Amino acid sequence: MDLLRHLRYFVTVAEERHFGRAAERLHMAQPPLSQQIRRLEAEVGVELFVRTTRRVDLTAAGSAYLARARAILAEVDDAADEARRVAAGAVGHLAIGCVGSATYSLLPALSRRLAEELPGIDFAFRGEMLVADQVEALRTGAIDLALLRPPVDDAALAVTVLREERLVVAVPVGHRLAARKQVRVADLATADLIVHSAGRRSAMYDVVRGLFAEAGVTPRIRHEVGETSTLVTLVAGGLGVAVVPEPVGALTLDGVAYRPLVRPARSVELAVAHRAERTEPHLHRTLAVLQDLIRVSG
Repeated sequence: MDLLRHLRYFVTVAEERHFGRAAERLHMAQPPLSQQIRRLEAEVGVELFVRTTRRVDLTAAGSAYLARARAILAEVDDAADEARRVAAGAVGHLAIGCVGSATYSLLPALSRRLAEELPGIDFAFRGEMLVADQVEALRTGAIDLALLRPPVDDAALAVTVLREERLVVAVPVGHRLAARKQVRVADLATADLIVHSAGRRSAMYDVVRGLFAEAGVTPRIRHEVGETSTLVTLVAGGLGVAVVPEPVGALTLDGVAYRPLVRPARSVELAVAHRAERTEPHLHRTLAVLQDLIRVSG
């Protein structure tokens, strides 16, 4: 710190070309300032100033030293500014993974809000991720936050439920169920069903199977897919119907209608997860923006 202080003293004297004015600018007495400059010259091993009774001028060595001193001080100031911004959560890098429905319904609004409120953070987004893949990506550090569906069986992760989402039925517009205002699970007993893949450990697969089991209905599963966009595309193609969270309706495709699912009514949770030991300010500022967006949008 003594060296940095000496550099600031030196630059001030070099700019003022006068010890008295430099001392005033530094809010100190002139004799101590002169002593500090002498000490700096002794450390450097050359004279940096030519002194007269009226003013001081830089020597050739002093001119060279001034350019480097200014650069060093600028770097130090930049480093301090960056440290303050990091501490305030204003800079950093963050990767966010999203389940299918959040990819369409929440991610567009979230990315806009983050760009507006946290422009110094470099965000990367990965959509259409299954929960098991998100949990693994959180463990390895491939993503920092995950918008996923509980339950999450990992004590190393902090999971916060954001909202409940109703289930709806996506049906082809020409399907008999499209004429209904609402659909019961029993109405799906003879319908070809499109579901998320069991082999890829989809949370929605377990939800749908549980829903049919509670209603005492055996599902006629005809197609299993890995991504929600593919699931809705197959519905649009008339290949079957699908039970999905209501926000999937944000993925509008010609040929698809969405109808509320009732009797029994069921909802699924949307949550945000991160590794519990993560305490970086920019991560928690991002969480605050996300939670405020959920609160406002409902």
